[in-house]
Amino acid sequence: MWFKKKKGLKPVPKREVPDGLWLKCEKCSEILYKKELAKNCWVCEKCGYHFKISSQKYIEILTDEFIVNEDSIESTDPLEFKGYLEKLKSGSEQTGIKEAIITGEAKLGEHKVAIGVMDFKFMGGSMGSVVGEKVKRIIDFAREKRFPLIIVNASGGARMQEGILSLMQMAKTAGALARLEEAKVPYISILTNPTTAGVMASYASLGDIVIAEPGALLGFAGPRVIQQTIKQELPDGFQRSEFLLEHGLIDAIVERQELKTTLVRLLDFFES
Repeated sequence: MWFKKKKGLKPVPKREVPDGLWLKCEKCSEILYKKELAKNCWVCEKCGYHFKISSQKYIEILTDEFIVNEDSIESTDPLEFKGYLEKLKSGSEQTGIKEAIITGEAKLGEHKVAIGVMDFKFMGGSMGSVVGEKVKRIIDFAREKRFPLIIVNASGGARMQEGILSLMQMAKTAGALARLEEAKVPYISILTNPTTAGVMASYASLGDIVIAEPGALLGFAGPRVIQQTIKQELPDGFQRSEFLLEHGLIDAIVERQELKTTLVRLLDFFES
């Protein structure tokens, strides 16, 4: 034998690595340390991929102060759609909010604003009658207070469990924005991944300034549905932020780390 086993040595215990400390990037597969990812606004440092984040995280990133509006309205089940009440309960438990949007009054730098932030984790950010009503109320609040309006959008569209009641919200929110425009109060719309269907076809696309995060999926119908309908191959990057900017459908693409600074500059401009 080349060596002898020493007696009396105790085995070194295996160190346990706590779960949940690391996250794999969905685009480049880089393994990322969550604390560093949070410091970078949940953007991959290697490839720039913007992770989906909660409404609360957006509020923390964008605002210096936030006061939630009165939040007593909740969705019911007007069509008695099977499983709908359970989905509402699950969405609330996962997000800590009562609906797919949270609205309130906020401060960005020296500016007071009215703000709404959608949460994709709540039933895919779908717009039912309560989401539409909350959007309408925050628009009216902005008009009455003459606060600039900011809405951070993230949605798969109208909520199918409410049928025509959800589709009615498209006209209602667009009408409220028309009154906001008449009052000459600015509205900045921020499009995150994804912002689609009924939300994109109504208040999300009607901002005086429309900003998108990089790589966000934006549009009415999804690329697969469009391709199957027209029986044609779609261009590379179709319905992504970069494609929409190139074709003049949005005003700017802004990295999440620069969103707050950009918003303050825009608010400075509107007040000048």
